[in-house]
Amino acid sequence: MATTTNKDKDYYGTLAVKKTASAEDIRKAFRKLARKYHPDVNPGDKSAEEKFKALSEANDVLSDPKKRKIYDQLGFYSDNIDPAAAEAYGRGGGFGAGGFGGPGQGAGGGGARTQTQEVPFDFSGFDFNDFSEGAGAAGRRAGTGGGFRDIFSNIFGGGGRGESMQHAEPGTDLEYQIDVGFWQAIKGAEMQLTIPRLEVCTNCHGQGYIESPGQCPECKGKGQITQKSGSMKFNVPCARCGGSGKNRTVCPVCHGEGRLERSESLKVRIKPGTRDGQRIRLAGRGNAGTMGAPAGDLYIIVRAGEHPVFKREGDDIHLTVPVTLSEAALGAKVEVPTIDGRALLRIPPGTQCGQKLRLREKGVPSAVTEGQRGDEIIEIQAVTPKVGDERSKEILRELAKLNPDDPREELWKKIGN
Repeated sequence: MATTTNKDKDYYGTLAVKKTASAEDIRKAFRKLARKYHPDVNPGDKSAEEKFKALSEANDVLSDPKKRKIYDQLGFYSDNIDPAAAEAYGRGGGFGAGGFGGPGQGAGGGGARTQTQEVPFDFSGFDFNDFSEGAGAAGRRAGTGGGFRDIFSNIFGGGGRGESMQHAEPGTDLEYQIDVGFWQAIKGAEMQLTIPRLEVCTNCHGQGYIESPGQCPECKGKGQITQKSGSMKFNVPCARCGGSGKNRTVCPVCHGEGRLERSESLKVRIKPGTRDGQRIRLAGRGNAGTMGAPAGDLYIIVRAGEHPVFKREGDDIHLTVPVTLSEAALGAKVEVPTIDGRALLRIPPGTQCGQKLRLREKGVPSAVTEGQRGDEIIEIQAVTPKVGDERSKEILRELAKLNPDDPREELWKKIGN
């Protein structure tokens, strides 16, 4: 919310904190007093409503490190004050150090810079417009600046022109994480979600204020108010009407924010083949913008569950299938599980333990490319039988005699010792 303050406003006193208070102290003090003076707690109490507005204004400035720094340097705050100018003011003791000649400075700004005190001139009642039209016209003919108006525009960012301090800002994006089961991610599903988001206030239609007939009672329709710093006076946009001069009051529903937090129920479709960590974008379902600006987007982040048998890697499915020694040695056709049910896998003769075989297009349907599927990768695990009878042992001994090859021969060759 745009904030413009007068020098006689003591924000620290309003929140009953010291000037050395930490950000946490300020937050706690505001929450405590806001609960006490909130309009909902004090219906119809105008003094409580004004107190709550003053608390909100003080908290808006002191809770923001940049705004608080400007307030501490100048004794007041305006959204249109350039932080660099405020910094220079704080170091130099006044704006005189940055543009008004002090002791030891020539008219051209040459020579050594000396720190000056606050400029002992009162410009109240002085018509800068006339000055700009005369001196500024001559300056334009000479190709130079436009007089005091340009100087003050640099300091206050154009605040002397009564421009509105309210700006339309697009809504921010939201992220929401959902957990889905293994089969839901593969087969697809529809989920009903409740998403908290900022929506446009229907009372003020997102403007943050209610406009009534007549002129602003604060600035009397001028759109500007006068602020004083030391002996200098400046015109800045009126905080109440945003520089419009119209009779505007803060919306009592959204308290000037133009938006309210509400929970929205929506249905989200999980496409078949959705991967873990995949983001689903819902355009325009994020936080609402201000002053009619477009809303942000909502991103649903999917977290897919695991399965005790199938392991998913991208669109491929991995699993381990046990086979007997005879099946691995002689070859066989065995049934294996897939995400679609049972399938027949051909095991070539001489298949080794740990060898991987592929079932093409038995993996997960792609959520990106229609009609495309991954594969199922099967790792073979040869199971050694538990031999208990003499006949089986005799057969294995005979097998060893018929196949005397040493399976560790290549291992020793690689070692080389």
